[in-house]
Amino acid sequence: MILNLFDFQSDAKNYLLDKVNDPSSKQRIIVKSPTGSGKTVILISFIEDYLLYKDPNKIFIWLTPGKGDLEEQSKEKMEAILPNAKTANISDALLQGFKPGYTYFINWEMITNKTNNALKDSEKKNLYERIAEAHREQYSFITIIDEEHLNNTTKADDVLNAFVAEREIRVSATTKKNPMAEYYEIPEEEVINSGLITKALYINPDIDIDQVDDLESEALYLLQKADDKRKEIKNEYIKNNEDINPLVIIQFPDMSTSLINKVEEMLGDLGYTYDNKLVARWLSEAKTNVTNLEENNAQPNFLIMKQAISTGWDCPRAKILVKLRENMSENFEIQTLGRIRRMPKAKHYENDLLDYCFLYTFDEKYKERVLQGGNSYEVKRLFLKDKCKSFKLVKQYRNNDYNAIDEVLVRDLAYDYFMKKYKLGTVIEDNKKAMEASGYIFGTLVHSTFRSGKFQQLKDIQNMKLGEHRQIAYEVSTHGNGIDMLHAVDMVKKVTGVPRDTMGAILKHLFHKNFRFSKKLLNLSNPEWYAFMINNAYKLRDDFQELSSVANKNYLQMLDIKTSTWKLPVEDFYRYAPYEKDVEVYEKNAYKDYSTAMTVSGLRSGPEQKFERYLENNDKVDWYYKNGDTGQKYLSVLYGNSLEKQYLFYPDYILKMKNGDVWIIETKGGEKQGESQNIDKQSENKFKAFKRYAEELRRIKWGFVRYRDSRPFINNTVYTEDMSSEHWHRLEDEF
Repeated sequence: MILNLFDFQSDAKNYLLDKVNDPSSKQRIIVKSPTGSGKTVILISFIEDYLLYKDPNKIFIWLTPGKGDLEEQSKEKMEAILPNAKTANISDALLQGFKPGYTYFINWEMITNKTNNALKDSEKKNLYERIAEAHREQYSFITIIDEEHLNNTTKADDVLNAFVAEREIRVSATTKKNPMAEYYEIPEEEVINSGLITKALYINPDIDIDQVDDLESEALYLLQKADDKRKEIKNEYIKNNEDINPLVIIQFPDMSTSLINKVEEMLGDLGYTYDNKLVARWLSEAKTNVTNLEENNAQPNFLIMKQAISTGWDCPRAKILVKLRENMSENFEIQTLGRIRRMPKAKHYENDLLDYCFLYTFDEKYKERVLQGGNSYEVKRLFLKDKCKSFKLVKQYRNNDYNAIDEVLVRDLAYDYFMKKYKLGTVIEDNKKAMEASGYIFGTLVHSTFRSGKFQQLKDIQNMKLGEHRQIAYEVSTHGNGIDMLHAVDMVKKVTGVPRDTMGAILKHLFHKNFRFSKKLLNLSNPEWYAFMINNAYKLRDDFQELSSVANKNYLQMLDIKTSTWKLPVEDFYRYAPYEKDVEVYEKNAYKDYSTAMTVSGLRSGPEQKFERYLENNDKVDWYYKNGDTGQKYLSVLYGNSLEKQYLFYPDYILKMKNGDVWIIETKGGEKQGESQNIDKQSENKFKAFKRYAEELRRIKWGFVRYRDSRPFINNTVYTEDMSSEHWHRLEDEF
């Protein structure tokens, strides 16, 4: 079975496969996996591929933290995803010994706690004896340590050392780099884009700190704000026909009994009590109303908690965290924040209230640390100026009836692309020579590079310029290199959007002799095809990326494009840098109080920063609006690529000139010292769709704006990257 993974999950899995199979890699592998990224699914997929393509007899040891049943949850998840998987627990290992091809799910508490018997001498064999028995049978282990930041103890190390694992994989949301280990970090932005977690964390929306003056009034104020936000979110779920009851988590430090009692009273005054089932508590000393608490429609609106619940607990309906003062450890804070980052149905709604999570706190030290963690911002609600409220445009959005992958179309386009680019023909051997002359590698040898040399410091190893890079080649193995081949297919799949199975079939039809196809480019045997895919993975990726970005001349004309009337949002949340100095209000922005604190690096690209400054200083501009990057509330234009996939792009700016002209502008990376800074491969497809959109509306002006060195240029006629072309002219000639 092949799991359907997101690209970032597939990349993480492939990284693990690569490192585990690389004899030169370090024994320990650390993976930083943001909460909600699906680390369990990634690990299950890794185990599946390893057993299938590398070694079916390997034994996996999956260690989980805490006193709970996280190991059983992980075991059940693997059994649900892979019904034929061989799974077991610590009891199975102690009773029957370790068996090849099995994955053993073991809770640390079961083997390290003094009261447990797994390590003790008795009539039955203990864990150490069973491990020694497995080694005598010449079985080998790979260990997986879930939430690796926990259980870093001497006893835990003793158990790990006993396994003598070939590889030790440590996974956590809060893990840190270690010079003695390989390190991989799953990009949080890719997890966000997948819809698995919220787009960002908003801190203290609509808070006025002057309204509180002591701890009790502060707590009440935060609770009221959180409750107001909860009600707003609840109403939005209802509007979207979702049976989801958003949860507010109230977090306390350990020494806080009196404060907990006070908060319970405050919640009672607001109408929320344990008796009416609207409040739950999860404390070491007491648990109330926690049965089925994680269900999306569970009754409790508030959860009172301390640190005990921060690890190994998932409640996707949790949307708001109230953090009362008193400091805690950074790990706890990050883990707790992870509880409110998950999306209940693993999708975004293009609605800020549903796609974001919220933190309310007056703990400044804590807030600063969160802000430094990325994707967490102070936000201000801005209101639209009266003169902009009547402005209207037409927005386009995807027609899902036209978004299926046509395997035949992709295959034919790929055939035409390779024929044209490499000047191929009907003689297979001549095609092989032509592609070889352009850098493609053929044969049954897998070519690899390794590095040697003297490195005085550990950090020197990270400098790829140091040392000697040497080539090595070995005969391909369709079994031993199966993972490498899948990795190559995944690289192509990622740039095309075509599913792995479909992409693999397309590549085989084009290049593999056993797949009959009238338009065949090569006739490779099975070993040749494996070696071809592995050796040429990057060239194939680049070719298919270029193919998918080729301008589509006809696709949009065939579509029944869906449209609707669009207005500037009457109010919107804007992220800003709270500690920015010398803040200047941009008077020409469509929103009141829009300022330079909202245009700093990290919130705006370099071209956007320059362009907003240009608009602010331009006497011809009446007002301008910075469009959002994604979401139903923002202006979108539909475009298609050569593979007939539909996408939306969101033009950066809408301008209203004092003479009544309306401009829509898309900013792109410019040109510096003759070198293009534009990295958007779909620029031409967007340009042509944008042009068609403007022509249909007739009454608007439009253009792509790029900076050549420090001067802005505009193009709205014929797409070209070459800024010396006549189609690019100075922006000041327009306005």
